[in-house]
Amino acid sequence: MPAERALALVIRGTDWSETSRIATLWTREFGKIRALAKGGRRLKSSFEVAFDLLSVVEVMFLRKAHGGLDLLTEATLRERFPHLRSDLRALYCGYYFAELLADGTFDYDPHPNLFDATLDALRSLADPAGDRAALASAFELVWLGELGYSPRFEECAGCGSAVPAEVRVSFSVAAGGIVCAACAGSFADRRGLSVEGRSALRNLSAGRRELPAAVRTEVRQLLGHKVSSILGRRPKMLAYLDGAG
Repeated sequence: MPAERALALVIRGTDWSETSRIATLWTREFGKIRALAKGGRRLKSSFEVAFDLLSVVEVMFLRKAHGGLDLLTEATLRERFPHLRSDLRALYCGYYFAELLADGTFDYDPHPNLFDATLDALRSLADPAGDRAALASAFELVWLGELGYSPRFEECAGCGSAVPAEVRVSFSVAAGGIVCAACAGSFADRRGLSVEGRSALRNLSAGRRELPAAVRTEVRQLLGHKVSSILGRRPKMLAYLDGAG
């Protein structure tokens, strides 16, 4: 079988034996792959750079025909994000992105837009004055959209009717978005969503990385709840991320 080539972000690494490791990679061309690097734990291994978490590498690998681990044959470092080593808040964000990619996507399910959005978000973390909460929220919405779970903020997810922007609504994870007053009673998981919070979410969905301080907690809790429902658990890094501000 011919070798495949891909641009990849390292999102997880696991020891396999005394000399080998397994790398979980988020690739632009193939989505998530898990590959074995024989000899990858040796000090002078040619794969050494492939296991630096949140590094961008160009890889060559042999794809297994019947499942199991792919075989990594080559890895060349293409990009690192040095600001992640000196900024703890930025590192928490990076780890959170990696967790969503590792645990919230399927093997060999490519999403080029999500790959590009991830690298863009990691690069944006270099700005120490940047709004990390807004950046994380915008990334979550891209992740949700690529997986087919984009929340509905314009019309009621229950009845489909348009809801004016100035009307306070509820949000239901089960419904998949906002619900009007008439439908709210049908969804036990509903939670109130302020007019300002809804506006911020709409702006984030449109690509604006802005999150007013007045609705920061409201938006972060809502998106955290939505992401947790998709994963079936609360992400491990979420508490660190939101606790870091």
